Amino acid sequence: MIQKAYLAGGCFWCLDGIYRMIKGVVSVQSGFAGGTVPHPTYEQVCMGATGHAETVEVEFDPAVISYQDILEVFFAIHDPTTLNRQGNDVGTEYRSVIFFTNTGQEATAKKILAEVNGPEHYNGKVVTDLKPLEAFYVAEDYHQDYYNNYKNRNPYCTFVISPKIKKFKEKFSFLLR
Repeated sequence: MIQKAYLAGGCFWCLDGIYRMIKGVVSVQSGFAGGTVPHPTYEQVCMGATGHAETVEVEFDPAVISYQDILEVFFAIHDPTTLNRQGNDVGTEYRSVIFFTNTGQEATAKKILAEVNGPEHYNGKVVTDLKPLEAFYVAEDYHQDYYNNYKNRNPYCTFVISPKIKKFKEKFSFLLR
């Protein structure tokens, strides 16, 4: 049975581009979660007034890839120690959050958070929130599969997303399609 993971770790374009490469991932949608305004637009979220974080919905087959693996990738592809920031992207919409949908996901996320807060990883400096998913709103069409659609036309793809993808491929080559 297909499951869904909801993750916010900076710009959703980065997460979207990486999760699409993973075997067992059925689909990825960029959108917004964790805010107070129903059906926000990208512009509203970027103004910081809605409370949403840029979030990806990752549909995956747990017979092929586990929720734990999804989370391990998540912590490897963004900096979970910077509050409301990823690189030059600053604001609450870029915060690090795991939105869980059931008690199993919550327990797995708590376990992974405890591990990454250990001395061999980030030594207790992780600021990633763990929240129940209340609603997820799909972003405008042009945000979907952004990296693949714009990698040759947008410098952000070249200078920000491509290095993250390279790092992911080096560390998680066994997860590639």
